[in-house]
Amino acid sequence: MGQAWADIRDKFHGKELRERQVKKITDRVFNHFTADTGKEYLGLEDLYIAVLLVFNDINKHLPGPHNDPPSREEVQEMMQTVDLNLDGQLDREEFTEFIKKLTTHIMMRISHNLLIAVVAAPLIALMTKRATEGVPRVGKVVQKIPNAVYASVITAAVVLIQKINESRE
Repeated sequence: MGQAWADIRDKFHGKELRERQVKKITDRVFNHFTADTGKEYLGLEDLYIAVLLVFNDINKHLPGPHNDPPSREEVQEMMQTVDLNLDGQLDREEFTEFIKKLTTHIMMRISHNLLIAVVAAPLIALMTKRATEGVPRVGKVVQKIPNAVYASVITAAVVLIQKINESRE
């Protein structure tokens, strides 16, 4: 039962989807650098440019606020932790692992925000609609609003509040 719950949780949080997206991005970026040169590794300079390309893709294609890429020094430090054969270069597998570690917090934040916007906000909206039934004057007005419209308005308000909070950070 525990494994089944873990599988459901991973699918619900999009773990498989995130891994496929990261793999797709890393393969495309890695191939961009290795296709012209014929080499099967990335040095520090190519790695930093690759990180910039990956963050560009993340900012273009995934919802949420802009994500700043790490500095060259941070990339170099992280490269040393992922470079298993200690040759100062990353092969395809090391590069994929490097990008996974680099983007884990970003992907978690995106999935968390989507979970709130898609599941929690409409549920809260419908619960608050029921709570207003007993409130004089307000309850009658709120009850006349269709559930779909009310849930959409509350969800938009929650998303707006999230964006305001993210811009403050």
